[in-house]
Parts: sequence; structure tokens; C-alpha cells
Amino acid sequence: MKNILLTFILLSSSILFGCGSEDAPKGEKNTPGNVATLYFDALYNQNNLNLAMEYATPKMARIMKSYGTAGQFARNLVNMQYDEVVIEVDMTNMSLREQYGDKANINLIFTGYFNGKKIDDMRSVKMMRKKGKWYIEKINADPFAR
Repeated sequence: MKNILLTFILLSSSILFGCGSEDAPKGEKNTPGNVATLYFDALYNQNNLNLAMEYATPKMARIMKSYGTAGQFARNLVNMQYDEVVIEVDMTNMSLREQYGDKANINLIFTGYFNGKKIDDMRSVKMMRKKGKWYIEKINADPFAR
């Protein structure tokens, strides 16, 4: 009887712990790609400038703060607007070396909607690692923008 009860408890707990938020980024927490995804998720999906600033270098955070809101910063500096967006790391150009260095360039793919219209876009960010944590240092200019 104890074995059956133990088996039931283990199965139940594994099912409960297996359930999580599908919106949360998957993968290792302290990688450049995951930090970049969390940064843009804070800007676009959570509309939280202060949360996004936690993933930015102090210089970038000062620039962000000068815009006042996440929407203003995203519209003017990032030059992208979304009502809702899915953010993915572009793995085609990924190098494992950058996870061991202190600098990385991460390409992100954005698929979302703005005013009911589907918008696909791509951005590249320059990342730096300081004291073991990754931060957004710069959002690279869109090479295809006017």
C-alpha cells in the first residue's frame, strides 16, 4: 500500500511541477539569448520599462529612463510597435563561444500584431557580461531601415 501511495504522490508531483507558464522563456536562465528575450518581453508584452532596465547596462538604462515609458522607448529608439509579440532567438548565427566570453551579438525574431496587422521583424542586440550576468549594451540599428 505504501508503494502505491508513494507512486501516486510522485506522479502527481511530477505532473504539477511540469506545468508552468508557457509564456516564460525556456532554457538556461543566464544566457545572452534568454536575457535579450526577457528584456524585450518586459518592453513589449509586460509594458514595464523598469523591469526592462534591470536587463540593461547602466548607460542603456539611463537612455531608456529618459523616454519615460516602455511604449515611448520602443516606438522611438527600437522603432517597433506591437500590441502583442512572440520573441525568438535566431539560432542560425549562434556561436557557443559567446557563452564563454564577455560579449555577444544576439539576433531576435519578433512576430506579433499591431492594430490587427501582423508584423514580422528582426533586431540585433549587443550584449556584455559583467560579474557573471548578461546585460543589453546596445540595440543595433536596423540595416534595412530608411
